[in-house]
Amino acid sequence: MIPYTVNIKLAARTLTGTVHLQNKPAVDWGWQGLIAQGCHSSILIIDPKTSQTIQVLERHKANVVKVKWSRENYYHSLSSPYSLRLASADSSGKIIVWDVVSGTAHCEIQEHAKPIQDMDWLWAQDVSRDLLLAVHPPNYIVLWNGDTGTKLWKKSYAENILSFSFDPFDPSNLALLTSEGIVFITDFSHAKPPGSAGKKVYIASPHASPAHSKPVAATPAPTGAKKALNKVKVLITNEKPSAEAVTLNDCLQLSYLPSKRNHMLLLYPREILILDLELSQTVGVVAIERSGVPFIQVVPCGQRDALYCLHENGCITLRVCRSTSSSPDESDPEQSVQELVYDLRSQCDAIRVTKTVRPYRIVICPVNENSAALVVSDGRVMLWELKSHSIKTSANSSSGLSPLYSPVSFCGTPLGQNQKRIPDLSLNTMIGNISLSSSSSPPIFSFIIKGLLSDSPLSSHSLASLHNGSILVYNLTSGLLHKELSVHSCEVRGIEWVSLTSFLSFATSAPNNLGLVRNELQHVDLPTGRCFAFRGERGNDEPAIEMIKVSHLKQYLVVVFRDRPLELWDVRTGTLLREMAKNFPTVTALEWSPSHNLKSLKRKQLAAREAMARQTVSDAEQSSVESSVISLLQDAESKAELSQAISAREHFVFTDTDGQVYHITVEGNAVKDGARIPPDGSMGSIACIAWKGDTLVLGDVDGNLNFWDLKARLSRGIPTHRGWVKKIRFAPGKGNQKLLVMYTDGAEVWDTKEVQMVSSLRVGRNVSYRIMDIDWCTSDKVVLASDDGCVRVLEMAMKSASYRMDEQDLTDPVWCPYLLLPRAAITLKAFLLLQPWSDTFTMDIMQVDYIEKDEIKGLIQEQLNSLSNDIKSVLMDPELNLLQRCLLVSRLFGDESDMQFWTVAAHYLQSFAHARQLNVPVPEGQPQPEGAQNTPQSHLDICNDVLCESSFFQRFQLERVHLQEVKRSSYEHTKKCADQLLLLGQTDRAVQLLLETSADNPSYYCDSLKACLVTTITSSGPSQSTIKLVATNMIANGKLAEGVQLLCLIDKAADACRYLQTYGEWNRAAWLAKVRLNPAESSDVLKRWAEHLCSPQVNQKSKAILVLLSLGCFHKVGEMLHSMRQFDRAALFIEACLKYGVMELIGAAFTEYARLLRSLGLKEGAVLWASRAGGAGEELLEELFKAEGAEEQPGLEEEQENLQSTE
Repeated sequence: MIPYTVNIKLAARTLTGTVHLQNKPAVDWGWQGLIAQGCHSSILIIDPKTSQTIQVLERHKANVVKVKWSRENYYHSLSSPYSLRLASADSSGKIIVWDVVSGTAHCEIQEHAKPIQDMDWLWAQDVSRDLLLAVHPPNYIVLWNGDTGTKLWKKSYAENILSFSFDPFDPSNLALLTSEGIVFITDFSHAKPPGSAGKKVYIASPHASPAHSKPVAATPAPTGAKKALNKVKVLITNEKPSAEAVTLNDCLQLSYLPSKRNHMLLLYPREILILDLELSQTVGVVAIERSGVPFIQVVPCGQRDALYCLHENGCITLRVCRSTSSSPDESDPEQSVQELVYDLRSQCDAIRVTKTVRPYRIVICPVNENSAALVVSDGRVMLWELKSHSIKTSANSSSGLSPLYSPVSFCGTPLGQNQKRIPDLSLNTMIGNISLSSSSSPPIFSFIIKGLLSDSPLSSHSLASLHNGSILVYNLTSGLLHKELSVHSCEVRGIEWVSLTSFLSFATSAPNNLGLVRNELQHVDLPTGRCFAFRGERGNDEPAIEMIKVSHLKQYLVVVFRDRPLELWDVRTGTLLREMAKNFPTVTALEWSPSHNLKSLKRKQLAAREAMARQTVSDAEQSSVESSVISLLQDAESKAELSQAISAREHFVFTDTDGQVYHITVEGNAVKDGARIPPDGSMGSIACIAWKGDTLVLGDVDGNLNFWDLKARLSRGIPTHRGWVKKIRFAPGKGNQKLLVMYTDGAEVWDTKEVQMVSSLRVGRNVSYRIMDIDWCTSDKVVLASDDGCVRVLEMAMKSASYRMDEQDLTDPVWCPYLLLPRAAITLKAFLLLQPWSDTFTMDIMQVDYIEKDEIKGLIQEQLNSLSNDIKSVLMDPELNLLQRCLLVSRLFGDESDMQFWTVAAHYLQSFAHARQLNVPVPEGQPQPEGAQNTPQSHLDICNDVLCESSFFQRFQLERVHLQEVKRSSYEHTKKCADQLLLLGQTDRAVQLLLETSADNPSYYCDSLKACLVTTITSSGPSQSTIKLVATNMIANGKLAEGVQLLCLIDKAADACRYLQTYGEWNRAAWLAKVRLNPAESSDVLKRWAEHLCSPQVNQKSKAILVLLSLGCFHKVGEMLHSMRQFDRAALFIEACLKYGVMELIGAAFTEYARLLRSLGLKEGAVLWASRAGGAGEELLEELFKAEGAEEQPGLEEEQENLQSTE
């Protein structure tokens, strides 16, 4: 047999188990592309693409109740790099902000000792990226600096706060869900706590709706739903509802819709309400029929108006909002009554819900919004992905759903003729803009399960046993579950390996009234999973098995019972060798001796094999013996072992209740009693024994350890004062005399040569979990099973197991640029964005003239290799244009700010270039005339709010007012609708509403006069000037809204916008400009707004840039990007503008980008950009060539010739 060595390289890690109920809300999917999940007091970081755990963070002492990734909506550079920052909060009120890559804590925050209810990072990111808002029970909100841990302010409210939601369109709006209702805060800022107590809104429970009380089947569906809605109208009130109306306590969740401004969603177990906050009125309901499965959670999408809902059976459904534009051919006016209808478009399979398996939460990928992860209470994470399939239209037309359209563009621009694309890149590439009817057939969606992370609690295989009789086999090198075997019918008590691929395990049932149990001892073969009862028919109604011990050569097995003599078995043949006599002493601890006569065994085996081989070979074949002797020996080996039961002599020692040590020898089926050693007076009852080489260690129930040196015949007792010694184990490896000792309250590692303690672990002091079992997994690492269902591999020092993410070996490579050093991540991005120095795009960084350490190059190349083939082929496709590339790379990096910038830039660059082709002279800074908008590219989504085209924005606002009008239920609502209609210029509808005011209403007279005024307004000079005078007086006296209305009546909306801006109502002014003004006037208003956003006290330059993009002020955008030192974005943007021919060159930006590339080490790129910068880049070019000339003098002339030819 050829000796071979195994070097098992094991990383310290934690394998987690089932999830605690308090961990239920603790899961988050970040823009960084990773999922963070709380499991007891640890936090798992999961990569959803390869479904593997890549980091476990351990520092909390209590259960983790919330985790939140920081947002990525800021410009990334070397000074503000891509970093993995995570905030986590636990049930003892501690918040930790982590640097996930290194596994260390940035800072720890503690205010009260109660569980944190909710927390989130602030998203208005031009100010500071470190601010974290948290709800400390019962009723405080506190703003923290997440980098330093300092408290900025604290504010208390009257009711208990359950959760909160930021308005994704306006950073000063915040809604708190309290135990009694909702509190709206409109003056939220990082500088000071909100001044007012907020506006309280009470919501009566919608349980009175007929969807629950009447059987709906009797009535046709639409009327049932309508009745339900009419009931829902009266839900939202500003007064506290009477006692009998059930209040908000069964509202599960509140969140703003990221797809439409001023809309909010409330989730109840049986319905989802969509509120329009301008009216505080329900405009849509998604209700479940009586037989349906209730909701647990809902996640609204931003890219399309769609909802992902999680139901109690673990089913995830996708509901997409039906287009509101009613088709003209509907004759029945009742049918065109609108409400927001969310059609069910897709659902995934449910899971089998049991007592221990319940769905907890879903999270949706924020970058693409087309994958979901479901956390199940048994610790599994199921990863689902949404796929679209196109079908023939005819089949679907009768289903009553409005059709969905597939988009015609990819990454913001129309597809080229032969261009490759990724079909299901993200939600908005799967569902097109509804207004744009495309020739392609509508898509059908389905969920596909993409990965399953099954984490459950316990060679490089480690075994863990569970209460339900299953045994889990882990591969410790990868940390993945290898197999789950269901072996026993009751709790597993112990496991012993009997070969490299098989083990014995035993379980005992609960005792009957005689104290007897059913013992199960099973032999399990790991590769096949076959198991059989090792003791045959034995096992019913007998005393419980206390322990099983297999000898070192895996020949014999000792089974020790509670009140009955032990049994000795032969493991290889499965036969009972001896059952000890009745007078045999009671065993308290037992251990096999490691010193066995292995040499004599080998000699015997070899002789037997040769004899067997001789019998097999006849004399005629004698000549060819030499060649085939090895194979013959192998054949003979198995026969010989069985025919002559060859066995080596082995010994074991055990102690009885008095502490006397017995020594027994076993050979074949002969058992000899050896020496007896009298008890040591200092020791109590012996609980366990360990033996290695010449050292024997005894541990007793009082916490004393006794070290025996068998060669020198010395013994030495050490009291540890830690109570009962549960288990002692020697470390594997020749000459390794380390010893692991387990107590009820922790564990210690001892060095038996020096007889001193090496390290210690105490429950309560170092760790919060209790240790159930412990063992060595390599010569320097220990593995322990704890009561929180986790298996931990620790270094010998037994310190916590957070590790550096970039140092560990993963089974599958993970695409996550955030793991690279800041400089390397920026280089990788530059490499993917543009490679103009070569004709073909390469994915091999080694082919580029890139000056960097090989180690870092290797890491970047690993990242490139881990990209999927689809993405690689799209990136290498020559048809992919610059805008598409920028958008795709920002998606890959999960860079929120890049994505927003390039989406808006791509849209407006194309529409302005298109207008130019039609020879419509468009002065810079004015949106193009409406006629020029028939691009094949459609409009920006409404989730971009004021950045959309005016015509589309206007249409959306009209539809919305129409919806509000249908839903209004009180005079307040009617008045608001009339005001909106006047601002939108819909005077006839407004007059009708004003005339509805009833005579007993105090404002009856006022409204009637207003109606008369609106209808009789003429454009004669005097009446105009009077109204204007009245309006300005009103505004001066604090009646801003009324004054603005009057100005809009006489078509002086531009003045109205100016007044609004003067009084600080910037958003309102932008809204009005979009819906009422002609392009030139509207452009002036928005430019003033952009200037205001750039001012130092507002400091929202990134927003200002988006506003300027929507106006087509491309030159100004280029200059601003350059002045904000966003060199790569500036250079690529200017390059794209040059391609579309909508602006001139800004040379300085190109030069700066070339400098940035040079500092990164990408020399070819630097030369290229510097040469394109015209005059501005000459100086830098000279520097570059000097540097190059110093390295290699001869190549200089060729370089310059090449350069001239490129220029």
